[in-house]
Amino acid sequence: MIDIEIDSQAVLRALGRLEQAAVQRAPLMRDISEIMHTAVKENFEAEGRPRWLGMRPGGRDGRLLQDKGTLKGSISAASDNDHAVVGTDLKYAAIHQFGGKTRPHEIRPRNARALKFGGRYAKKVNHPGSDIPARPFLALTEQDADEIEAAVEDYLRRVLGG
Repeated sequence: MIDIEIDSQAVLRALGRLEQAAVQRAPLMRDISEIMHTAVKENFEAEGRPRWLGMRPGGRDGRLLQDKGTLKGSISAASDNDHAVVGTDLKYAAIHQFGGKTRPHEIRPRNARALKFGGRYAKKVNHPGSDIPARPFLALTEQDADEIEAAVEDYLRRVLGG
């Protein structure tokens, strides 16, 4: 009979490192949250991946969802031992992420006595609400998911010393 002998101490040490890595996941979660944060920034730079629907004809020129940069600047990443999160706390972010219709509202001038639309003046205008297309900025591509998977594999390789 042929016997194969394994240095059980080395195997036990490797399993111990693997167990510790499975319990102390904060470094991995931090890496994942950074990958997601970078992906969201790339979504803004590319104006969507896939590209977001544009403005209606005659709408404002410029980069979608980046008029003042408030939404883009509000994106933050967080992580702990169990979670990797990227998000925003702006109330209006959800309608841009998911799309929807704004409620009807009244528009009044802020810094003048009247509003001017198409050569006509008015003290107020009743706006019927707007249809906002979904522009998912909090989204990951397949390439982003592959990068997260690679980060997990790298983490485990580092833990096991390989």
